[in-house]
Amino acid sequence: MDTRQDNPPVGEPAVHARAAFLTLMIGSIGVVYGDIGTSPLYALREALHAAGAAHSGVQRADAIGLLSLILWTLMIIVTLKYVVILLRADNDGEGGTLSLMALARRSIGGKSVPVFMLGVAGAAMFFGDALITPAISVLSAVEGLKLVTPAFDNYVLPITIVIIFGLFFVQKRGTAAVAAWFGPIMLVWFFVMAVGGLLHLADDPGIIAAINPSHAVRFVATNGAVGLIALGAVFLAVTGAEALYADLGHFGRKPIQVAWISIALPSLALNYMGQTALVLAHPRALENPFFLLYPEWALLPMVILATLATIIASQAVITGAYSLTRQAIQLRLLPRFDILHTSAEQEGQIFMPQINTLLLIGVLFLCVLFGSSSKLATAYGISVTGTMVVTACLAFIVVWKHWRWPIWAAALLMLPFFIIDLVFLGANLIKLTEGGYVPLLLAAGVMVSMWTWVKGTQILFTKTRKQDVPMVELARMLAKKPPQRVTGTAVFLTSDPKTTPGALLHSLKHYKVLHEKNVLLTIKGSNAPRVADADRVAMEQIDENFSSVSITFGYMEEPNVPKALVLCRKQGWKFDIMSTSFFLSRRSIKAAERSNMPAWQDNLFILMAHNASDASEYFRIPTGRVVEIGSQIAI
Repeated sequence: MDTRQDNPPVGEPAVHARAAFLTLMIGSIGVVYGDIGTSPLYALREALHAAGAAHSGVQRADAIGLLSLILWTLMIIVTLKYVVILLRADNDGEGGTLSLMALARRSIGGKSVPVFMLGVAGAAMFFGDALITPAISVLSAVEGLKLVTPAFDNYVLPITIVIIFGLFFVQKRGTAAVAAWFGPIMLVWFFVMAVGGLLHLADDPGIIAAINPSHAVRFVATNGAVGLIALGAVFLAVTGAEALYADLGHFGRKPIQVAWISIALPSLALNYMGQTALVLAHPRALENPFFLLYPEWALLPMVILATLATIIASQAVITGAYSLTRQAIQLRLLPRFDILHTSAEQEGQIFMPQINTLLLIGVLFLCVLFGSSSKLATAYGISVTGTMVVTACLAFIVVWKHWRWPIWAAALLMLPFFIIDLVFLGANLIKLTEGGYVPLLLAAGVMVSMWTWVKGTQILFTKTRKQDVPMVELARMLAKKPPQRVTGTAVFLTSDPKTTPGALLHSLKHYKVLHEKNVLLTIKGSNAPRVADADRVAMEQIDENFSSVSITFGYMEEPNVPKALVLCRKQGWKFDIMSTSFFLSRRSIKAAERSNMPAWQDNLFILMAHNASDASEYFRIPTGRVVEIGSQIAI
């Protein structure tokens, strides 16, 4: 009998493993490196412009110094800080600012306010990055049309706006159908960048000297304020480095590391070296050194390819904004927003209509306000450098507390990166009045919103506690004087199982009946990205009439209450959705005459609460099984 189907060749699992690894690596090229991969469109150009403006033209020593700065910034910040160190600081396989904050808080063993504020600040600045990246990337790509023919000069902004409209419009359809093309297209993009750089290395072979870091040190040391301004532009070369860490959970450490070392880093280095050699040999190429790397016949195809690459980079950061928002909701930093799944196969493919609309308005506003990628570049670095400073601080806590390194060793590891990030932040803050205030205002708006939501929910919880009846006391009263009983199970959602839910009190007051089985359901969020089924549900019997159930979801999970309640069968509750009614309290919030928050903050909290998505939809509770009981409360 042929047994080949039952006993596959020994080498077959290894072949499948290599194929899966290659798929993940190519996928990471499309998602993780989209942003940093499009930086050559504008990074070196802006740095050379900053240096040339002070010296009436680009000097050879300055060009080599700037190239050295870019190369060593890629090595120190991206390769050492992110690829080597931070990719190992995962929170159960997940990365990103909020994951790092959750891991740091868990490592400390308490709810540290400074750590919490650092996480909020980092998340807020990421949203600023999510607005600026599509604007500057698409603008810089479309501006290549001016080299094809000057007739396109007046159409750059309208074409950019049309592309951005299209990009955000298709979000509701999901990206699963086109995501498979992201990796191959970006693979072509990196290959073409490397070839373009290689073609011009011979224009000035002396630029190889930039590999020596002394040229970078000399440039910063001898150029004073001009050096700092140029340094801010140099940092544009590493925008998108945070995506390395944020997308850790999607692709895994090894595929991201191998993709960077073998493809992204060499391609970026060759392209920057080729651009520098071209500008030194042909100073007029400073107008747009990236596109001028290629012959005239290739300009239009390169503009099309660059536009595709920037759309992919924008898609990645938009998806990142959705994921970060979902994490923030699970960590109680933001109200519930509608989350729609656009793929039956991939859990991470989600669409958030409210966030999509806010991002679209913000990106279009930035495009119209600045009008060109050069002007927008002045605003770009601040949000990214700010996020990196936050990441360095949180990483120090994780290395110290979670990895259990001595404090001096943790400081020795992370302090150099913290200092470098601070220097880059200071260099970008010089451009504060030239547009750098925009990402700070955006980040401040997000931080205020998060802080208002956290503070408002705490006040709301405190005020409702004063009116609540202890659950044990109510259970004792109902045991002595039981009301009329009806068949079925009633589930009352509550944030505190020790006190009686408002929906239960109102139900007894108006209906004067009690179900055969009554469950107080508490839904909790975890600092871990995912929770195992064995740890998801906990049950406790209060008395013969009432039981308490708590369900815990990780911050990367979609809360699905009916699916989680099925796990209660193992603990003795035969859950049947068709004989169960879910009672929810719908609170109408209004501002009190005497409030613990300023009037503007009261109004902001009420607005956020009013626009929060329906609890039954968010927790995937069938609407036909939901009873909502309203109440009014002043904060």
